[in-house]
Amino acid sequence: MATLDSVLAAIADPTRRAILDRLTRGPARVTEVAEPFEMSLAAVSKHVRMLERAGLVQRARHGREHRLTLDARPLRRVVQWTSHYERYWNEHLDRLEMFFAEKGKSR
Repeated sequence: MATLDSVLAAIADPTRRAILDRLTRGPARVTEVAEPFEMSLAAVSKHVRMLERAGLVQRARHGREHRLTLDARPLRRVVQWTSHYERYWNEHLDRLEMFFAEKGKSR
């Protein structure tokens, strides 16, 4: 089971986020996922393995072909964790807005 730390580490890298973005359009072979990147297939495979360890990507082997699919469920942990901070910032921004509204009234 993927931990919040492993999911956050996986999505911290822009290459891995781009891979996830590509997989939102549907399953793809590893070679298709690697096409837009200026790095070796081995380097892309390392990124894919990290996404697999985080539970964000599933790999199915059909002969020599490896097909990847997105499993976005682990991202729910990130959403749950960040929602706490969203409430925090909303409360602080509401207070800031009230401050400026009161300051505007006193002019």
